[in-house]
Amino acid sequence: MPTAFGLLRANRPLRALFTARVISYGGDALSLVALMLHVAATTGQGVAVALLLLVGDFVPALTGPLAGAVADRFDRRRVMVVCELVQAAAVLAIAVALPPLGPLLVLVGVRALAGQVFQPASRSAVPALVGDRDLETANSAVGFGANAAEAFGPLLAAALLPVLGVRGVLLVDAASFLISALVLVRVPSLPPTPSPGESLLGQARVGLGYILRTRPVRVVAIGFVAVVACNGVDDVALVLLATETFQAGGSAVGLLLGAVGVGLLAGYALLTRFAPAASMTALLVGGFLVSSAGNLLTGLAWAVSAAFAVQAVRGLGLAAMDVASSTLLQRLVPAALLGRVFGNLYGAIGIAAAISYLGGGLLLDATDAPTTLLIAGGAGVLATAAVAISLPRALRSTAHGTRD
Repeated sequence: MPTAFGLLRANRPLRALFTARVISYGGDALSLVALMLHVAATTGQGVAVALLLLVGDFVPALTGPLAGAVADRFDRRRVMVVCELVQAAAVLAIAVALPPLGPLLVLVGVRALAGQVFQPASRSAVPALVGDRDLETANSAVGFGANAAEAFGPLLAAALLPVLGVRGVLLVDAASFLISALVLVRVPSLPPTPSPGESLLGQARVGLGYILRTRPVRVVAIGFVAVVACNGVDDVALVLLATETFQAGGSAVGLLLGAVGVGLLAGYALLTRFAPAASMTALLVGGFLVSSAGNLLTGLAWAVSAAFAVQAVRGLGLAAMDVASSTLLQRLVPAALLGRVFGNLYGAIGIAAAISYLGGGLLLDATDAPTTLLIAGGAGVLATAAVAISLPRALRSTAHGTRD
């Protein structure tokens, strides 16, 4: 099996997709910091920042079925290029005008919707660019690049904001989308399988129906969404764990929130080398278990250092979840439906995360951070057990002749 570096070096189209995602995701993380600071400074309201995040994350998730249908209906390379150009135009408009909150949220929503369409198109493009035996390595490499860019984007923002200001950082982000679009031109055409007579809404309904009636795909999707719904609250809980339970300062908050990112990057790096030798079913269940048990054990942690270590290990599980779910779905789902499956999955994941924030916030108010993490992690472990029992049975019973 080729290494990730060898695969990227030898496969020009995959290298273009990898490079485009790194540039695009890095610029996106860069501008998020700038926009949050701009909204906080101009409105002075925490609710305005919350609205910014809501429009950027939750609202686009509601369009998951349609986003996936777009990815399946048109040439996927063209879809990705158009999405990058739309995002560039939206961010450029924000940078030039720095509009008040209402128009700003509209433009952020347009950018986020384009990003929502880009995700299923890019994930469903991977099987067309590499052979089946290289899927694990390709998914791990692309995941490593995207998450590294997202991790270092805020650090780059911290360095550029004092020099360029908010408008300058936003212009850099707009340029990153344009560069990404140019790089994506090097990806070969990825035309869709014709679906005569079907409207976009009809294709979206077909995608939802396919997930509901295809047992292994349904188990993977429901399991992933359930684990996220249980554990998504950890971002909020870790802040209170550091400040209230451990009586530590802001640096401890940064350490705990950054620990998962450290684990994620380490996990993707390990998977680029070792994932091809692993069972994707075992890797998926293991990822669900490690990510859930990580929160459960964090609730039992006695110090910031112990919580940091557990959260770093939890990041390994999150990387395993991502690579295993993508690879399994790429092998299980027909190419003509793959965009819709990914669109529905990641739309549902975004909704699950929002539900987790809301329900977890209520649980935090009623109890405390350690209790919330124990309950969240324990519920995630139970969801993992259900997947561990049902997924092998579903794979055995399916008519698809795919390699596990």
